[in-house]
Amino acid sequence: MKKKAMGRGLSALLSESTEKINSVKDEGAADLIKQIVEIPIENIKPNPNQPRTYFDKEALVELAQSISQLGVIQPITVRKNQHSYEIISGERRYRASKLANLETIPAFVRLANDQEMLEMALVENIQREDLDAIEVALTYQRLIDEINLTQEALSERVGKNRSTVTNYLRLLKLDPIIQTGIRDGMISMGHGRALMGITDLDEQMEVYEKIIAQSLSVRQTENLIKNLNTPRKEVASLPNQFKSAKHYFEKHLETKVEIKRNKKGKGKIVINFESDEDFLRLKNLLE
Repeated sequence: MKKKAMGRGLSALLSESTEKINSVKDEGAADLIKQIVEIPIENIKPNPNQPRTYFDKEALVELAQSISQLGVIQPITVRKNQHSYEIISGERRYRASKLANLETIPAFVRLANDQEMLEMALVENIQREDLDAIEVALTYQRLIDEINLTQEALSERVGKNRSTVTNYLRLLKLDPIIQTGIRDGMISMGHGRALMGITDLDEQMEVYEKIIAQSLSVRQTENLIKNLNTPRKEVASLPNQFKSAKHYFEKHLETKVEIKRNKKGKGKIVINFESDEDFLRLKNLLE
């Protein structure tokens, strides 16, 4: 009996009855979505909203060679769409399988609407370890814009701290040339975060070029930017109790806080925010 169950092939799972399954309410839907199905590659279409924009050709050829020898080890995930299937995750394996001239590919079948499909594809995409920081940031932004998630809801959905999500999103405010430098591995995300401390875009580009020319580390970059900014701020040195308070505020508010104090003891506290949503978050915290 066990052998018979494992032997349910393509003809059984993709019979005329299962071809009519397009909703979780349809008869047989539960059985279909629990199976790993061998689907003809010609019946599969790439996801038109694929979050991943770059596929390394050499890596695809290497994967195709591996698939030719060992087969597809991890099934792809697809959405049933009338008489065809759309990829939710695993487009790289799908492309490599086509290069390997496979006729079918193992897949998990999901029944999802357009929004659910996009969200699954985006969330699956950012769990990958080989994404660059800008690709992650762009995916976060798409989830916010297209799924209508707040940063708080997004951080819960992807299992990251809210401050981590915010740090990625801030990278999208950098000059496109600097963003490209991060994507190409010329500088790291840490360099990008340091460059955010420069408000003048021309100066930001100058430091970016210096990082590359002198192969500066993140720490060296931070010190360079600190030295650039220090002469412009004629602020009296803060007593230790003020410095401790500054660190306390930044930790609990999860944003940059400035305490400015003159020699007479008068001063002000500046709380920075990234967006209207961030402002409302801080307002609620302070209230």
